[in-house]
Amino acid sequence: MKIAKFVVSLIVTTGLFVLLHFSHGRLPPLGNLLNPFTGFWRNNRAVDRLPESLYLSGLEENVTVVFDDRRVPHIFAKNTHDLYMAQGFLTARERLWQMDMQTRYAAGRLAEIMGSEWVESDRFQRRIGMAFAAENALEKGMRDPESRQVLEAYTEGVNAYIRSLRPGRLPLEYKLMDFKPEPWTPIRSVYLLKYMAWDLSGFNEEIVMTRSRRVMDDENFRRLYPPFPPYLETIVPSGTKWPFKPDIAPGPMDAAFPITKAHPIGIRESIPGSNNWAVSGAKTESGFPILCNDPHLGLGLPSVWYENHLHAPGVNVYGVSLPAAPGVIIGFNERVAWGMTTAMSDVLDWYCITFKDESRREYLYDGEWRSTARRVEKIRVKGSSTIIDTVLYTHHGPVAYLPGEKPYSPRVPQNAAMRWTGHDPSNELQTILMLNRAADYDDFVEAISHYDCPGQNIVFADVTGDIAIWHCGKLPVRWKGQGVTISDGTDPAYEWQGWIPREHLPHVKNPAQNFVASANNHAADSGYPYFLGMDFASSARACRIREVLSAGGKFTPEHMMALQNDVLDVQARRCLPLLIESVSGIAMNAAEKTAFEILQAWNYEYRAELIAPTVYDSWWRTLYRLVWSDEMEHPEGSLNWPGVDLTVYLILNEPEFSCFDDKRTEKRETRQDVIVSSFRSACRDLTERWGDPGETWAWGRTRGTDLMHLSRIPGFGVEGLSTHGGSYCVNKTTRTHGPSWRMIVRLGPEIRAWAVYPGGQSGHPGSEYYDDGIEDWVEGRVAALPFLESPDEAAAESFERLILRGDR
Repeated sequence: MKIAKFVVSLIVTTGLFVLLHFSHGRLPPLGNLLNPFTGFWRNNRAVDRLPESLYLSGLEENVTVVFDDRRVPHIFAKNTHDLYMAQGFLTARERLWQMDMQTRYAAGRLAEIMGSEWVESDRFQRRIGMAFAAENALEKGMRDPESRQVLEAYTEGVNAYIRSLRPGRLPLEYKLMDFKPEPWTPIRSVYLLKYMAWDLSGFNEEIVMTRSRRVMDDENFRRLYPPFPPYLETIVPSGTKWPFKPDIAPGPMDAAFPITKAHPIGIRESIPGSNNWAVSGAKTESGFPILCNDPHLGLGLPSVWYENHLHAPGVNVYGVSLPAAPGVIIGFNERVAWGMTTAMSDVLDWYCITFKDESRREYLYDGEWRSTARRVEKIRVKGSSTIIDTVLYTHHGPVAYLPGEKPYSPRVPQNAAMRWTGHDPSNELQTILMLNRAADYDDFVEAISHYDCPGQNIVFADVTGDIAIWHCGKLPVRWKGQGVTISDGTDPAYEWQGWIPREHLPHVKNPAQNFVASANNHAADSGYPYFLGMDFASSARACRIREVLSAGGKFTPEHMMALQNDVLDVQARRCLPLLIESVSGIAMNAAEKTAFEILQAWNYEYRAELIAPTVYDSWWRTLYRLVWSDEMEHPEGSLNWPGVDLTVYLILNEPEFSCFDDKRTEKRETRQDVIVSSFRSACRDLTERWGDPGETWAWGRTRGTDLMHLSRIPGFGVEGLSTHGGSYCVNKTTRTHGPSWRMIVRLGPEIRAWAVYPGGQSGHPGSEYYDDGIEDWVEGRVAALPFLESPDEAAAESFERLILRGDR
């Protein structure tokens, strides 16, 4: 009996030891997690407590940091090194785990901490050359003395925080995922910048455009994919005369190349939704410019941005940085303000490669065989052996996936090399640092001349009254239409013909209309002599911004706040009257009649409490699919679905258009038929999902917005927020994307600024500053930003002070 008890006790003890000290699938060792001295219990609001001072080895002099009531650090340093070392330390203190995970993702290093299910994600990052891009950028950045100093100081600060951590103070996610931070290096900051570059410029539709070009005749292809669609709004005023005529060689006839069949189908809707504008003093109540920016990105927790104020000799700048990168990306200083939206110009082409044989050691170019380069990538996998992956490089760039390999992204073709400006040596940090110190328009232009990728529309205003906007970046010279389809990698005629000279990029300063604006729309009209691509966003948001800013009266910051939160859908205002007229005489059931009456009374605003946006959105999406689904189906895979602006134009102006007929039926459907059919189908779908029309149909409930945790850890995110806005509103909030930072800056002798973002300063789920900005963001409220001149100016009782003590 005693032996049996001993055996049972031994088994239980061994089981507990194994359970508590070893990982189990995605679960960490529970002993580490439950330890009362080092486990998750230590990750409570103690992270918000600040000491009065901290010693920071490496600082040359003391740094004073004032934290305002939203936990924004105002960093006052006596030299540049200490400023960026303090920025690195304080950012890591709040966001280390986020910094770690985002740069691991970009580098293709998630499998080593999360296991084999992340191998294909890691492989994809290696295959598209993210390490190659980061290494090239780091090499160029380190050749610039200022960039090198800033990167190294920021790295010192991050590492100072990492060294200060004890097991009990590790951010909670490290405990849950059972890994520890490693020393920071400058290339990790560059990885983050390259990740953002890919996120904002890696979008392409060359697979489906190639397929569409191959199966359509010239007339239909040109009609369905116009380079300048209806309702065009341009950043540079239409009709602008350009004082140059570039010599661009014409391109060859389009060829048909092998393409993959897999590709999602559906509404052609680009993800970016950023807005920026500046209004001159001639249109403001103060007589000074007002600049606004709301970059729309993927939403989540922790927030994509970290808000800070940097003050040292020669620099006094406030705004947001990307955790892991030094400086202020979007913001203002004592003289100027600036903001960014994605340019949407095409900076990525795919080149079909012809290899000599199965060894793929040579490829054909200009009638000769060239040698491929091989880059060996080692993908470490937690709990498994390291995977050795070899990526082939041509002079165009990496061949991401070979024939027979399944691409991780459906937008990546097989057997094609990727030419992307993001692979070229660049130093975007130089632009950021120069913008942070800029004093006038000339400084601004010089700063952005160093900016390469991703292309951005950068808006500017200063205290002298100047406003401007530049469509900037390193943009290739192409013949018209080049890069819309997959290019012939054997033919030199498909090479880019150089770079658009910086002074030739679309831009305007102090226009007669007294405002400048962008919303991911076309930079210029057909009179601009360079081809910039065809992936620009619908002009609906740009149209609404122009409409509001063109109105009379004098604008105040409150007017600008209202415009950032504007939810009027121009596309619905154009289209809905015809749709209502088309169904007004049909027999309707109870749900259809209620939906019809709701739409009749609608003011075209996408407000969370309204039912009409839900009905219209469902009706429009159903109508769009009925118009195009049969036309875009093909045995090889989906063709490219035409743009929304073109579809609206055809519905309103070409009732006999052939695509209204469903080719899959014997009957010849008319425009009236598809409008009625889509209305009935939408009402039926809504009823089946949400019941009879009522509160359950409210837009904020049916659409909702999710701010998921970066690693999707349950309970660390917020789901189902009842938000205003829609895909074609200035407030372009969707379920997963939206305004990641709303900023309004009133220039003048005393600069005033307001802002908000969805989340909080802290990346620690236990902190009260983790999500404290969400409610204000949902309701469209902004906070006044205290632009302090000195630490002594911080008189508010809620402000806290921290002294970072240096070696002296």
